[in-house]
Amino acid sequence: MLLVAVLTAALAAGCRSHRASDDAKSGPEVIYQRSQKMMRTGDYGNAIKQLEALQTRFPFSEAARQAQLDLIYAYYMKGLVYFERQANFLERYFHTDLSERPPINARKSFDAFAALLQKYPHSIYVADSRQRMIFLRNRLADFELHVARYYMRRGAYVGALNRAKFCIENYDGAPAVQGSIRILIDAYRQLKMNDLAANAERVYADNYPANARDVQVRKRRWWQIF
Repeated sequence: MLLVAVLTAALAAGCRSHRASDDAKSGPEVIYQRSQKMMRTGDYGNAIKQLEALQTRFPFSEAARQAQLDLIYAYYMKGLVYFERQANFLERYFHTDLSERPPINARKSFDAFAALLQKYPHSIYVADSRQRMIFLRNRLADFELHVARYYMRRGAYVGALNRAKFCIENYDGAPAVQGSIRILIDAYRQLKMNDLAANAERVYADNYPANARDVQVRKRRWWQIF
């Protein structure tokens, strides 16, 4: 069995080496056609790699000029595919709360749209991509707040602080930031870090003056928000 495993590994390595050699010898048209096949099957991630390789190796070819347009489309479609995978049909139909689910596809979608905006800021997909990124930012922030609240319920106040801080620092403008600042206040109180709790209270009052009184109530009944 060991011999079979070694031979199988060697064969696989040889196949990869052979494919790499073939890729290195491929001309711009071959690479372009390969990328088109990948895009037709929805393999946008690998299509992007092929198109970027084409532009790097043959920057002045006709195929490379066409690859520029295809790259914009492929980045957008990659983000869109992951965006649609966030919830299946039944979850959307029953309005399932997605904040409790790890946002793996949301992160991949956000990163694809972010790459599109960074590399092609004037493309026709920018406006739509930016709106989707706002939705995805809020989705990612909601999950961080959900985890922070879970830690608070378990009495893991340091863990709650870390998740709340991450939400505040990385998802500025998301509705979940307000709840994350509340987590900071309550977690600092439980850890007897009163100066830091007071600082967080001031930040909360400055940013959410209409709700500042809620913080004073939670000084006596903090557990009821969970």
